Amino acid sequence: MVNWVALQRPLLHGLMKMAGVRPYTVELEPGTSMNFWVPNETLDKPKKGQKPTVKASPTKPVVVLVHGFAAEGIVTWQFQIGALSKKYSVYVPDLLFFGGSATDKADRSPTLQAECLAAGLRKLGVERCTVVGFSYGGMVGFKLAELYPDMVRALVVSGSILAMTCSVSDETMERLGCGSSSELLLPSSVKGLKNLLSIAAHKKLYFPDRLHKDFLEVMFTNRKEREELLEGLVIDTKDPTIPKFPQRIHLLWGENDQIFQQELAHNMKEQLGENATFEGIKKAGHLVHLERPCVYNRCLKRFLASLPHEDGAQK
Repeated sequence: MVNWVALQRPLLHGLMKMAGVRPYTVELEPGTSMNFWVPNETLDKPKKGQKPTVKASPTKPVVVLVHGFAAEGIVTWQFQIGALSKKYSVYVPDLLFFGGSATDKADRSPTLQAECLAAGLRKLGVERCTVVGFSYGGMVGFKLAELYPDMVRALVVSGSILAMTCSVSDETMERLGCGSSSELLLPSSVKGLKNLLSIAAHKKLYFPDRLHKDFLEVMFTNRKEREELLEGLVIDTKDPTIPKFPQRIHLLWGENDQIFQQELAHNMKEQLGENATFEGIKKAGHLVHLERPCVYNRCLKRFLASLPHEDGAQK
């Protein structure tokens, strides 16, 4: 039987290439590789049967879009890539165990994701970038900004927190009526996926059960490893140490986010200090970039335009 979500993949891939990005796999070391969608102009046009190679570093300011837990990069950011690619060199990674990226390392922490992301970007010629992280990708973005301040010039975070403590995890799952983060974020049934979407979206989304089933088959692969990623997120402390970030950090939030509510974002802004700003988007939930993409893109582009000009995109 045809899987309609899988059938749409070539169409989405074609649209992304028209928007200015192409897929490229970076081997970081034996056993670890990461898939990226990278600007067309940075890759050569290979001969038939050969793989493309990186021919140039980006020439425009770089924006790196880091996905959340329910879908790979271009599915998550499909409405942002084309909106940004005219003025920015857009890179869309698939984190480890998403979209073909994988490792044989046992580590499942956000730190490993950040280290691999930084190594992959460097191999692609990226020295400086602004990172935009959604949900799980926001936690990876925070870790990337902490570990590599010379690489990350600014950070935009939507629907995420600095670190998932036991207390925040327990409170969130109890409030949402879920036994665990795996139960919520790794649904194995149509009912479970519908529940996730009803929590993540502000407005009720309707899709036929067939599409829910097809989405489960295509997007929720590597279940064992992703369960381990969720376990690796939770830290056993009540009050995590807040790093002193030198970067500007913009919290761009759906005002009706049920997973990470606005109150968490405002508290985080106070913890982050004077370099942090908050902006809420009305009539949007956790999936703010998908529910209200035009508003989200305007807010994002306004923040990007406010960043100080740097002489040369990669200095």
